[in-house]
Amino acid sequence: MHPSRFLILLPVVLGLLSSALAQNARPKGKANETYAQLCAACHGKNLEGAQAPSMLDDVWIAGSDDESIAKSIRNGFPEKGMPAWGAAIPEKEIRAMVIYIREQRALFQRGQMTFTKPADSTTAKSRLHNYKVNTWVDDLIEPWSLAFLSADQAIVTEKRGYLYQVDKGKISPRPLLGVPVVDTGGQAGLLDVVPHPDYAKNGWIYLALSDPQKSVAGDPVSLTRIVRGKVKEGVWVDSETIFRAKIEHYVKAGGVHFGGRIAFDRQGYLYFSVGDRGNGANAQDLTVPMGKVHRIFDDGRVPTDNPFAKDPQALPTIWSYGHRNPQGLARDPVTGNILDAEHGPRGGDELNWVQTGKNYGWPVITFGMNYDGSTWSEATAKEGMEQPMTYWVPSIAPCGINFYTGEQFPQWKNHLFLASLAAEELRRIEVKGDKVIDQEIIFKGLGRIRHVIGGPDGALYVLLPKRIARITPSE
Repeated sequence: MHPSRFLILLPVVLGLLSSALAQNARPKGKANETYAQLCAACHGKNLEGAQAPSMLDDVWIAGSDDESIAKSIRNGFPEKGMPAWGAAIPEKEIRAMVIYIREQRALFQRGQMTFTKPADSTTAKSRLHNYKVNTWVDDLIEPWSLAFLSADQAIVTEKRGYLYQVDKGKISPRPLLGVPVVDTGGQAGLLDVVPHPDYAKNGWIYLALSDPQKSVAGDPVSLTRIVRGKVKEGVWVDSETIFRAKIEHYVKAGGVHFGGRIAFDRQGYLYFSVGDRGNGANAQDLTVPMGKVHRIFDDGRVPTDNPFAKDPQALPTIWSYGHRNPQGLARDPVTGNILDAEHGPRGGDELNWVQTGKNYGWPVITFGMNYDGSTWSEATAKEGMEQPMTYWVPSIAPCGINFYTGEQFPQWKNHLFLASLAAEELRRIEVKGDKVIDQEIIFKGLGRIRHVIGGPDGALYVLLPKRIARITPSE
C-alpha cells in the first residue's frame, strides 16, 4: 500500500534555522534527538508548529510520499528560510526522520479518535455489523492459540507450556498430560495449535513450540519445533516431531522472534514460520531455518518442488525468506494464497503474500527503524525483494490472523481479521487478490490480543491476556 494511504504526510519539513547552523550542527543519530536539535524550535516540540507550520494538520505543500519528505529534509527551501540539511544529516538518518515524523503524526491522529472498547453483553458498532462481546472462557494465563476440533470441543495453548481442552465452553480443570516440555523464557513458549484438515478422520493435532535443548558446549538453547500428536482421555499421545532443526542452528534459550504459526493450504501442505531469533542476518541465510516460512508434508517429508529442495547449500524446507518474526499465518479462502503478518522493528510491521522462493527483504529493506530511534536501513525497496501488501507505522505488533468464513456476519465473509499486541486492536482487513483495499479497527483497549479464530458456530473468538472473548451479532 502506498504510504499516502495512511494520511501521515509532511508539509514543509524541518524548520527555519540559520544556514550557519545547517553547516555546523551534527545530530546524534537518533530521530527524536535530531528533531529536537534541528526542528523543534520552529515546528514545535511535539510537531504542533511555531514559527513554521504544524506537522499535525492535513495541510501538506511539499509532497506526500516518502521520497518527497526525504527530499524536503535533504534540500530544504532556502527561499522560505529553511536550509538544506543534507550536509548535516546522513542519508540513513534522513530515512529515520521520515519514519519518526510519520510515527508522531499517526500517534497524534490516534489520540484524536475514539475507539470502541466493548464491555460484556453490550452492543457495539462497526461499519458493517453491530456486535457484542462476551467472555467465553476465563482464568487463562497468556493464551497463545485456539483450535476447534468439533462444534463443541476446542483446544487452547498457554505460552507457559500448558494445553487445555474446552468442552461446550467449559475449560478442563487441569492441562493435558504428556505435552512436550517447552522453553518459556522471553518470547518462547507453547505457541500455535492447529488440527489437521482431515482431523475428524485421522485425529492429528499440530503444535509449534520453543524446543529447549543443550548445545554441544552444554548451554541451554532453543528454537521453534513442530510436533503432531493426538488427544485421548486428557493425555497427549502418539507424539511425533515433524520438524526440528539441527542442534547447531539452535541459539541461546529464551530471547525473541520464534515465529511459531502453522497453516495448511488447499493441497494439504503444512506451512510454518520461524523468526530470525533476533539476528537479522539469519533471514537472508538459506543455510539456517531462522527468518523463514517453511513448507512440508503433513508428516514432515519435504516436497520435491520446494524452491530450494535441489540446492545443496540451502535448507530444503524453506518456502520463502527475508522474514523478521511472522506470528500470523493464514490461507485466503478465495485465492488460496498464504498470507503472513510479521513484526517489524519500530514501525514497519508487514502483511505479506508468501510466495515460493521469494525474498521479503529483512533486514536489507524495512519501513521501520531501530527501537532507539536510529535508522535500521535507508532502503524500503530493492530489486529482487518483495514489497508488503501493506505495512504499519507506528507499529501495531501484529500477531495471529485468520479469514472469517462463517455465516453470522455475512458482510465480513472472507475478510481477514488481525490480532494486535502493542496497539491492543482487533482489525478487519479486506483483501482483494494481492491488494489490501480497506481496514477497520473493530475494537481497541481490551488488552494485548494474541489470536483471532472463527468458530464452527460462525462467531469470532479473540484471545485476550486472561480470557477468550466471543463476538456475536447484535440487533
